[in-house]
Amino acid sequence: MRRVIVIGGGVSGLAAAWSLRGRADVTVLEAGDRIGGKLRTTPLTGVPVDEGAESLMALRPEAVELAEAVGLGGDLRDPAPGPVTLWSRGALRALPPGHVMGVPPDPAALDGTGLLSEAGLARLREEERLPAPPLPDGDPSVAEYLSGRLGREAVDRLVEPLLGGVYAGEVDRLSLRSALGPVAALAGRGGSLLAALRDRPARPPRAAVRGVAGGTGRLPEAVARASGARIVTRTAVTGLRRAGGEWRVATATGSLAADALVLALPAHAAAPLLAGLAPEAAEALAGIRHADTAVVALAFPPGTEAALPPGNGFLVPAVEGRTIKAATLLSRKWAFPPGGPCVVRASLGRAGGPPVLSASDPELVAAALGDLRAAVGPLPAPVATRVSRWAGGLPQYDTGHAARVDRARTAVAGLPSLALCGAAYEGVGVAACVASGLRAAGVAGAAAGSC
Repeated sequence: MRRVIVIGGGVSGLAAAWSLRGRADVTVLEAGDRIGGKLRTTPLTGVPVDEGAESLMALRPEAVELAEAVGLGGDLRDPAPGPVTLWSRGALRALPPGHVMGVPPDPAALDGTGLLSEAGLARLREEERLPAPPLPDGDPSVAEYLSGRLGREAVDRLVEPLLGGVYAGEVDRLSLRSALGPVAALAGRGGSLLAALRDRPARPPRAAVRGVAGGTGRLPEAVARASGARIVTRTAVTGLRRAGGEWRVATATGSLAADALVLALPAHAAAPLLAGLAPEAAEALAGIRHADTAVVALAFPPGTEAALPPGNGFLVPAVEGRTIKAATLLSRKWAFPPGGPCVVRASLGRAGGPPVLSASDPELVAAALGDLRAAVGPLPAPVATRVSRWAGGLPQYDTGHAARVDRARTAVAGLPSLALCGAAYEGVGVAACVASGLRAAGVAGAAAGSC
């Protein structure tokens, strides 16, 4: 069999390795001491709690289908039903159903919710009377386009918190086309955006996300086992070169040979490895910003859940000026066994916002707990806490992102048998990362097969 080396043991690289099973002899090199990247589940007071992503997007199929293929189909779980809730203007307020990333097709659905001021709601109602030419060429930011259609208040209070939950990004810099593709596609037709949203085919009633019993950290472990690949941890790649018609992969302990490579690293880590091989690709990838984030998990005494408001959690608009950007009531969302601790996760960190990783663990816990108490009311002292830090954890899909990715892929296409994948290319969610890995495996597999 042809030899393929996958550099990076996150879910993207592991998906590539799994897709190549039976077609290539695959080795996965991971610099850290574990595989899985930002999919990591560890116990807190004896309960498995995810430190990174805690669900799989179900509206696109790749992650769910991969979980089923590697034997986790029976362990997939739907979350408890509940609305998307925002902590806004001093209260928890539910978004009306039918919204598209916070944009309500019918402004009347917001009446009485308090999500927008009277002026903001009146401005939103004007959208269908505004001139609506097709979205012009170029790559406007989310705020640049949607503020003109919906008003700035609707962008800040409705759209930003949902995008913040996905990208931890800034609406003034996030690309409309890359971060809100479905909305950009509708805008490209011209006409009222709200009317176009109302005319979209109804989505079948199903959960938008699915969880894995025991935590999403089980997915990379199952994929690695099913792939049959050789997994090597604590092995950072220090250089790449072509020699004698094959790839030579340098590590601290020696050099490995391969017929094809899959570079499954964050953009900022892939760039230096490509600098001497494809300078244009390296420059494009180095230009992608990344946001630092942190997750604070708090375990409260049994019975605390009864004191919490309805729903599975809430998102926080950046204009509120709070430290947390989201809170998830994990015990309720995933129906943890009764009688155990009540576990709540708070997410912190936004691109362009105050730095979070410079704070100590006690400071982050205190900030998260203070915001939670301000949002939901009195809470007892937690019986256990944990802080997970993700330096450069989320690539930013800023304006020009698609062009940067195209430049990188075009430049890499000039190199024999090398493919890119990861959160910087197809999207930041687990399903998008899996899709990226499967695409890279197709490139590497075809290239290795032709060697």
